[in-house]
Amino acid sequence: MAALRIYAGPKARQHIESNGLRPHDVGVVPGAAGGPKGLVLGPLDRFIFGDWLTASSQPVHLVGASIGAWRMATACLDDPEVAFERLERDYIAQDYELEPGRKTPTAAHVSERFGQSLQSFYGGRVDEVLAHPRYRLHIVTSRGRHVLGREHQVRTPLGYLGAFLTNTVHRRAMGAWLERVVFSAPGSGTPATLPFATTDYRTRQVPLSHANFNVALQASCSIPFVLKAIHNIPGAPPGAYWDGGITDYHLHLNYNAGMREGLVLYPHFQKAVVPGWLDKALKWRHGATHFLDNTVVLAPDPQWVKQLPGGKLPDRTDFARYGADLQARMKAWTAAVSASRQLADEFQAWLARPDMSRVEAL
Repeated sequence: MAALRIYAGPKARQHIESNGLRPHDVGVVPGAAGGPKGLVLGPLDRFIFGDWLTASSQPVHLVGASIGAWRMATACLDDPEVAFERLERDYIAQDYELEPGRKTPTAAHVSERFGQSLQSFYGGRVDEVLAHPRYRLHIVTSRGRHVLGREHQVRTPLGYLGAFLTNTVHRRAMGAWLERVVFSAPGSGTPATLPFATTDYRTRQVPLSHANFNVALQASCSIPFVLKAIHNIPGAPPGAYWDGGITDYHLHLNYNAGMREGLVLYPHFQKAVVPGWLDKALKWRHGATHFLDNTVVLAPDPQWVKQLPGGKLPDRTDFARYGADLQARMKAWTAAVSASRQLADEFQAWLARPDMSRVEAL
């Protein structure tokens, strides 16, 4: 069974019909939030960043939220293939202690352990990310406003309830509760220009630096109530910062208006590019818009996914499903990652002989 499906917006499809898809065509690579689901993209990441894109020389913007930010930062390291292999191992092996009487670890414990993991992973290597000669990293975070300005055991749940209700009416209105803050690595000595327009949602851009790299990355991965918020990030507006997926779950951003040239190559774990985390249940917001006209999405076939352990992609429910049986969870996730090598193999074969019948409308 074929594993890979290729989807393209109208501008991207027109380009591929005329030119195929070449490494120097790519201007942006996004990395979505989605927790363990991102594990199946590891083989694609290793091929794209460790092999294919090395045949070109143009600047490429890497935009990531949550695990997508971790993936995109990893792509900026020297020898990204080895770095992605370590990311997979570290993510699959993560384990947290449970306090007596609890079925889930405390947010404080998860945050402490995750912060230590990031320190170990990028220790002494932040320069490789910030000074990459080609890649411009953009880490997306969600900054709380007003009631959500600081994490609090009462105000935070109430604030997120307000954000949920407001978002149901209109996505932009959620900006009263949360704003998008993007930490951007330097480009020519100054923060790189964002590769997407920001008229869709309240947005700030902050320079990414040695002083804020680890905490900005941790903030982008800090799922509310699962991890603690990160407060007062150096160089950024004060307040509480959470997972970038809250405002931009799958980075459904206006690349069409933000980029003068180049395509968006999007390794993703599904066809739908959902705008925000609170939009997961709002199916009417899951379709493509003109924002993605120049985007190519690489995603696993849903029928192929059914052959993975449990008939699904790895996800956060597996922590509860496997409970204290760490070895069983690691075995299932490792098997899914191993099977997903087929995604990279099929993409490589398609690049050699592009078949437009394989390219579906996004």
